[in-house]
Amino acid sequence: MNSVHIPNELNQLLQESNAQLQLSVPQLVEKILTRNEGTLTATGAVRVSTGKYTGRSPQDKFIVMEESTKDKIAWGPTNQPISEAVFTSLYYKVLEYLKQQNEIFVFKGFAGADKKSRLPIQVVNEYAWHNLFVHQLFIRPSEDELLSHDGGFTVISAPNFKADPAVDGTNSETFIIISFERKIVLIGGTEYAGEMKKSIFSVMNYLLPENNIFSMHCSANVGLEGDVALFFGLSGTGKTTLSADPNRRLIGDDEHGWSSNGVFNVEGGCYAKCINLSREKEPQIFDAIRFGTVLENVTINQESRIPDYDDGTLTENTRAAYPMEAIDNIIQPSIAGHPNTIVFLTADAFGVLPPISKLTKEQAMYHFLSGYTSKLAGTERGVTSPEATFSTCFGAPFLPLPATRYAEMLGEKILEHNANVFLVNTGWTGGEYGVGSRMKLSYTRAMVQAALEGELNHVETVKDEIFGLNIPLHIAGVPDEVLQPNKTWADHAAYEAKAKELAGKFRENFKKFKDVSSEIEKKGGPVA
Repeated sequence: MNSVHIPNELNQLLQESNAQLQLSVPQLVEKILTRNEGTLTATGAVRVSTGKYTGRSPQDKFIVMEESTKDKIAWGPTNQPISEAVFTSLYYKVLEYLKQQNEIFVFKGFAGADKKSRLPIQVVNEYAWHNLFVHQLFIRPSEDELLSHDGGFTVISAPNFKADPAVDGTNSETFIIISFERKIVLIGGTEYAGEMKKSIFSVMNYLLPENNIFSMHCSANVGLEGDVALFFGLSGTGKTTLSADPNRRLIGDDEHGWSSNGVFNVEGGCYAKCINLSREKEPQIFDAIRFGTVLENVTINQESRIPDYDDGTLTENTRAAYPMEAIDNIIQPSIAGHPNTIVFLTADAFGVLPPISKLTKEQAMYHFLSGYTSKLAGTERGVTSPEATFSTCFGAPFLPLPATRYAEMLGEKILEHNANVFLVNTGWTGGEYGVGSRMKLSYTRAMVQAALEGELNHVETVKDEIFGLNIPLHIAGVPDEVLQPNKTWADHAAYEAKAKELAGKFRENFKKFKDVSSEIEKKGGPVA
């Protein structure tokens, strides 16, 4: 079949099937309960299970190799190519499958809070709870906006449709396929709702740079005086904890764009981890879990229906999906000015990176491309000592374009807006994991606070002998000796050996960036 007819085929499906369009939160909750898709909890949230897939399936994610994109995508293990023929065949099979369902659910909304650059999206779901998820995670249109909504990019999710790899050309029964020319994301064989969220983020990471907008996997907040801060960091580095500040309003917790006008949230909601969640530790997230929230894979008491956030029986990746409005301390709409401060967060289990250091533009680009943190012993089978983990631009799985494209945009933005960039180590001090101790949160908060308030812009610094990083000598509320890792280790020779070991891992990882300016590696990387 001719692929140009695909949008018409989709419209025909929506017209001929029992498509439930733009249901409200109460209507969707009713559907979820009557269809036995989930359970109402004591907080009013809906608890659901995602079956055997409790996280993303990166090995099953593909991008259609098309004429307009084939020379732009950074093809490889992350961005696996798939043919137009395979996509088209699967597409029609999924449509035929959805036609057989008693009802399907459709949400129309937007990705991107900035109206000048937002992407209209529509999501077609087999499950009512998936439709509630996207209703809460993306930007909901007004009645007037809905009337003029043109569909834009369409996500089609059919969890119970399973591919046959031998026939359909996939790696398994699961598939997540993006076609940029057809403006379609096709998902099947997985109930994990995060695939819909991250697929649209991948789409935005392709489209925004094409419009000279820097797309970012980070959280963002704004101070009382309008000063904007960005927080980049991989899981476990403290991104959510440190960006949730009672004295600053949240712009967003995960995905943002940086245009000529400033920063904007890509989403309209939050997808928060809730393993070991408590009101004492994270009151904003805890109190946001109420009617309309989707709780994924959280264990609940069958009688009281009270969630047990400490139970990781199904997965450690338990999640709560709720709209931004469920949090009190936010800025609406989710738009702010240009960032004054950028914070890269890393949890260094080697215990050798400074707890805070101010980066030059070249160092910022180097550490942005590196995206370093540590994988700890015991977190995965076979991991017996800390392992260096590098995720390019702090979001490698979601970047369709070459990494250098994003790093170059970061460098341009830093220069244009005179943004100050800091590398903050929330990991270990006084020795590596198992010997030293985790950096005190109170110290990290004091350091980040000083950075946000501009107190570190012109302070006296000392250069780290291994990594070449500029370390402030004094920060209020933090002992001076804590600021310099080489002074916290009892054995200086052991410190130097461990620091040089990590520096070597940085250099080895950076070899994969073939088209990066030598100046970035020379001026931005380790010096010893």
